[in-house]
Amino acid sequence: MHKIYAQLPSSGSLILSEEESKHLCKVMRKTVGDRVLILDGKGKKATAKISIAHAKKAEVSILEIETTGRRSSIELNIAIAPTKNLNRIEYFVEKATEIGIDFIQPILCVQSERKVLKTDRLEKIAIAAMKQSGQVFLPKIAELLPVMEFVKNNPNGLIAYCPDHLTNPQLLNEVKNRDSIAILIGPEGDFTQEEVNFALENGYKTVSLGKSILRTETAGVYATTLISTLD
Repeated sequence: MHKIYAQLPSSGSLILSEEESKHLCKVMRKTVGDRVLILDGKGKKATAKISIAHAKKAEVSILEIETTGRRSSIELNIAIAPTKNLNRIEYFVEKATEIGIDFIQPILCVQSERKVLKTDRLEKIAIAAMKQSGQVFLPKIAELLPVMEFVKNNPNGLIAYCPDHLTNPQLLNEVKNRDSIAILIGPEGDFTQEEVNFALENGYKTVSLGKSILRTETAGVYATTLISTLD
């Protein structure tokens, strides 16, 4: 069934955005009477029937609404340094949304290679990934924020940082029995020692993501996947 992203009324009919209308009628060639699935990104999905098939202002009639109370037993916030290659951070957003995540916080670190990030494109990628995967929750993507400011506002999280001379606990061992968690993923050049120390002073614990040295976006996807196995 074709999936549409829109804010749902409690009942009755819904007029789709021009973008969704065009895709529905021109690209997918849906017509009056066809059924579609509406996702609001907040835990609700609705079965609907097309009542007006117009490429600029399509309308659907709501047939049934289902509500999911919470995405997961663990609220997941990944704070990640955007990569120099934009495609790689876009890949992370897409895959993390498909797997399931609540918040994505781009962070600015001393050794970050990307200092500017436009989140509107990332939001579109997340919406497409939600629709493709059938997720009913759309992650919130925040504006770029200095890592120390994020840490100060979100203490007691985890930081993916494991120098050669240290043996840190595995991620899953530190997540169990928590109902929410923030995980810091650093840039290609890693966190500076000052950034690590600041995180530790604010209650963060260092964790390992395994023996391999992972790219930034791979580390983010891997962490998201591990947390998803706890449900």
